[in-house]
Amino acid sequence: MHEIGREEVLRVLRDLGATKVLIQTPEGLKREAQGLADFLEENKIEAIISGDINYGACDPADGEAKRLGCDALIHLGHSYMTLHLEVPTIFVPAFAKVDVIPALEKNLDEIRKLGKRIALVTTAQHIHRLELARKFLEENGFEVLIGRGDSRVSWPGQVLGCNFSAAKVDADGILFIGAGYFHPIGVAMAVKKPTLAVNPYSGDAIWLDKEAERLVRKRWAQIAKAMDAQRFGVVTSTKKGQLRLAEARRIVRLLRGHGKYARLITMNHINYPALEGFDFDAYVVVACPRVPIDDYENWRKPVLTPREVEILLGLREDYEFDEILGVERGEDEPLGVSLHI
Repeated sequence: MHEIGREEVLRVLRDLGATKVLIQTPEGLKREAQGLADFLEENKIEAIISGDINYGACDPADGEAKRLGCDALIHLGHSYMTLHLEVPTIFVPAFAKVDVIPALEKNLDEIRKLGKRIALVTTAQHIHRLELARKFLEENGFEVLIGRGDSRVSWPGQVLGCNFSAAKVDADGILFIGAGYFHPIGVAMAVKKPTLAVNPYSGDAIWLDKEAERLVRKRWAQIAKAMDAQRFGVVTSTKKGQLRLAEARRIVRLLRGHGKYARLITMNHINYPALEGFDFDAYVVVACPRVPIDDYENWRKPVLTPREVEILLGLREDYEFDEILGVERGEDEPLGVSLHI
């Protein structure tokens, strides 16, 4: 279960004078979205729920909300991201109702293998427990670092699937608090330091180093498969938080400058079946960096990231994980909040 600030959402909507809203939700929060819609309609605000799949704050449905005549969009489950939006948008993180300390206590011996100086990171679901986790770890002899991250993230210590700037501090290893492989495998690949994920629900602890090495080997295999490719489709997304048009154009110029045929393609939802009709030998995805990493087995032709193209063309030697980065924060620059318009 997750904590949703219904009363604060209602207050903000009333301040906006909103009478009709669209609620956008990831897969795991559909029941919470339904409950929020019921609550809002009890308070005389018409609520529509978007049934489309949503993976992050990078893909707000503000255009859909505008077409439906809604006064505002409620983007549920993800933290604030700076974007140019068509309607007032409330980003409402869903905080998990789980105590993280028992799982940390259970796995202290594993955590100690990271070293004494550790970086602590998590997702928006557990960010409200991060200071408690820091205090517990410091009481057990660790020096705990929580990175501020860049402007793409809302809180110190927060990681996204496309941005691990908060983990890039001078630490011996990285401790991730949360469930699943998606975020911690990205941390391990991007930071290249020992990474341990502690699941506060199950109490399990998983090392990600070997899995990260395995994925990097598979990425080198994709690069090798593309060595003879002459015709490249360079794909970027029209999703507001994934549109990397300048970078996509740079990759097109880079490929053409090395004698390759390259053509820029835009899509909303990037998937290989929609591209099969084109005459390309390989693809470069310049959008969500996780598409070529996590979905490559669904592509019948090689699919690369921008950094991997640079390796292919002999412009870099070391493997580097592709990220969508924001700008560095100044010391006094404010961070995002849990509910933000």
